[in-house]
Amino acid sequence: MIMRLKANSGTSGAAGEESAETPLALRLFLVILLTAFFLGLGLALLSLPEQAPGLKDEVAGQLAGSGVSHPVTAVLLNFRGYDTLLEMAVLLLALIAVWSLSPTPSLPLLAPGMVLDRLVRLYVPLMFLVAGYLLWNGAHAPGGAFQAGAVLAAAGVLLLLAGRRLPASMTGWPLRLGIILGVAVFSAVAATLSWHLGALLSYPPASAGSLILLIETAATLSIGVTLAALFLGESPGDGQ
Repeated sequence: MIMRLKANSGTSGAAGEESAETPLALRLFLVILLTAFFLGLGLALLSLPEQAPGLKDEVAGQLAGSGVSHPVTAVLLNFRGYDTLLEMAVLLLALIAVWSLSPTPSLPLLAPGMVLDRLVRLYVPLMFLVAGYLLWNGAHAPGGAFQAGAVLAAAGVLLLLAGRRLPASMTGWPLRLGIILGVAVFSAVAATLSWHLGALLSYPPASAGSLILLIETAATLSIGVTLAALFLGESPGDGQ
């Protein structure tokens, strides 16, 4: 009887393995489909001109009224601001997706060693200073919200690795406010300008610089907090 049960279980296991295998025709179809896709990408890249004209001259011609003097910032926050708004929304959705998954174990609160403790005490204030400099510098030189937010997030990750956590009073609505602040301010400015001027994110020349600085400040905070929260992986509870 026991031998018969073992034989039946072995047969059912083998049948399950066979049924779980992908059919050969489906594998060949996937190989052909992927090959055609990559060949199409290769042909598209080979067909591109060696030197694309780009829009450098057009950007330079409109730079004086953009509110900033750096062309990259002008494109990202003025001429094609809706792209940056969508990028902020995607980052927010990524965090919501991570928090919607099953709970993950939190990082252990270990006492940092002497080296890590000294690094945190020395570098974190400097990283905050660098983030502020990159934010302010983005109007006329390389920098801006995403670079400043990345440095701010790195400071947050360093604090997490050293066992530092936000106080309980900051893990509820204050944390969530910081996460949505960038998208909220960006959307509010876009809606207000669209209502007054009839165009999405078309800034008045007199106030373009101030509005861009406001958006980038809110975006820097949101990017830093969101990236650090993605590293932590878990959704902090309200008041916990």
